[in-house]
Amino acid sequence: MAVKFRGKRYKENAKLVPTGALTVEKAIPVLKGFKKTKFDESVNLVVHLGIDPKQADQMVRGSVSLPKGIGKTRKVIAFVQGANVDLAKNAGAAEAGAEDLIKKVSDGWLDFDVAIATPDMMTKVSRLGKVLGPQGKMPSPKAGTVTADVATAVREYIAGKVEFRNDAGGNIHAVVGKASFAEGDLAANVHAFLETIRRLKPPTAKGLYIKKVTLHSTMSPGLQLDTSHLDAETVEA
Repeated sequence: MAVKFRGKRYKENAKLVPTGALTVEKAIPVLKGFKKTKFDESVNLVVHLGIDPKQADQMVRGSVSLPKGIGKTRKVIAFVQGANVDLAKNAGAAEAGAEDLIKKVSDGWLDFDVAIATPDMMTKVSRLGKVLGPQGKMPSPKAGTVTADVATAVREYIAGKVEFRNDAGGNIHAVVGKASFAEGDLAANVHAFLETIRRLKPPTAKGLYIKKVTLHSTMSPGLQLDTSHLDAETVEA
């Protein structure tokens, strides 16, 4: 297996990584103290969960509107019909429609970040599963992207509502802001995201649920976060 090349800046930053897990409030100043790149890096969380990803009833999936946004405007489309077409467009959707939009996506157009759909459209949209599924863009009730309130959903996702789901290794990856954010804003977003994950613990998941959380920016080393408080209920059970 090839060893991943690490640049000079990464190696210098790695020397600043403390040993052991840090609270969110202590980790963020370390992250912001790393030697910076020429662009405003995204700040990411990786959450390793104590679930069995092969079990459908242990999938962790959802969405959350982070209190301070993610510093990025997202391109949203909406599979809708009737009056909802104008509602979606007025809310800021880049594209909104029914059969015409379904055909456009089916033909290979994927220049968008999030797809919203109303429940009455899902029978038709379902045939896009092979196209949108691998992209992580298939509308889903669990993620909040299938909803009758299409205008609210479009506005929330444009503003940076974060959609997430565990991967085959039981990990969840999510953007929680930008390196330029104030420390307090990043902390608020991290806490909000982790609390959302904590609440979504599957009833069938046994043992330690949130096993490890790492905070990092696009080009930085990871900082392990102290998550003992998040599993207090699990430990006591």
